[in-house]
Amino acid sequence: MPALNRIPLSTAVRPSDPEFFAPQRTVTADLPDPEPLLRNLSLGVLEVLAGARDAEQLARWMTEDAYRKLVVRSNLAARARSARGVAASRPAYTLLSVRHSSPADSVIEAVAVVAGAARTRAIAIRLEGMDRRWRATSLALL
Repeated sequence: MPALNRIPLSTAVRPSDPEFFAPQRTVTADLPDPEPLLRNLSLGVLEVLAGARDAEQLARWMTEDAYRKLVVRSNLAARARSARGVAASRPAYTLLSVRHSSPADSVIEAVAVVAGAARTRAIAIRLEGMDRRWRATSLALL
């Protein structure tokens, strides 16, 4: 039987430690290309704010804090549409560009520029590698 690489118990995270069940950081080398997520998340956020998509559909790619902020903003947008008597519709946005950089290992900071019929907007997104996948920890729609 081959020898197993074992982590000494003195350095391993034990089930009794609070960090055992918390999201675990993942190094960039073990994460997928962030570009598709950045593109889909950018357009998905705009669809949520336009009322064409449920925010819950984006929850798996966001941390709890970022998701809650999106839900609050989505509810405010829905109230504004209701006050104006405008129905929710699928927005016609074109993704012009996505630029990203990595200020630290397992961190991506990006900006997506999208053009709509009325105006051009920018979406700033911060991704962090957790549990072997990217998750948005911060979103800002400008």
